[in-house]
Amino acid sequence: MADIEAFRDEVTRWAAGGTGSTARELARRLGLRTAVLLEGPSDLAAVETLAARLGRDLVAEGVAVVSMGGAMSVGRYAGLLGPPGLGLRLTGLCDVGEVRFYDRGWQRAGAPPDFFVCEADLEDELLRAIGPDRAEEIIRSEGESRPWQTFVGQPAQQARPRHQQLRRFLSTKKGRKIRYGRLLVEALDPARPPAPLDGLLTNL
Repeated sequence: MADIEAFRDEVTRWAAGGTGSTARELARRLGLRTAVLLEGPSDLAAVETLAARLGRDLVAEGVAVVSMGGAMSVGRYAGLLGPPGLGLRLTGLCDVGEVRFYDRGWQRAGAPPDFFVCEADLEDELLRAIGPDRAEEIIRSEGESRPWQTFVGQPAQQARPRHQQLRRFLSTKKGRKIRYGRLLVEALDPARPPAPLDGLLTNL
């Protein structure tokens, strides 16, 4: 059976200059009809975790969630997966600061604009949804109380609101955003996700 991870790997190779032949074959075997373009792996972790909590199998629905490694790659990925390439319907999720890249990517691919925008970024949306107290509980449960206390004790952090401290903390160690992308979604009320995530999944 075709594997979505293999498809993602082949799309990454294609975006780097490969032929795309294997990606095309995997897309056909998976029955893909929609590509969800995300900036990075932490966004992918959050989207897939929420979909699973809602009892949805996105691959079975013909949906490929793809991490592009940065918003500036969206034009390339939209062209490969959208109308000029595999002909998949395009949708996605981006930070408010990256909207211009998504707008251009969709336009270059000849696809109608169809993506959802986070107020700052997805971590910001998730932290606001669960609140700082619950976020700190998760940090403690992950055994990171000491790094968190060391971080908030830094002079540069002391004047910042706790929400901003939490958001910055998630970016201070490689892999932390991906891990907490899953954990923050697991702490959500699945019936009341942040509006951009809700809009994305409802739209699939």
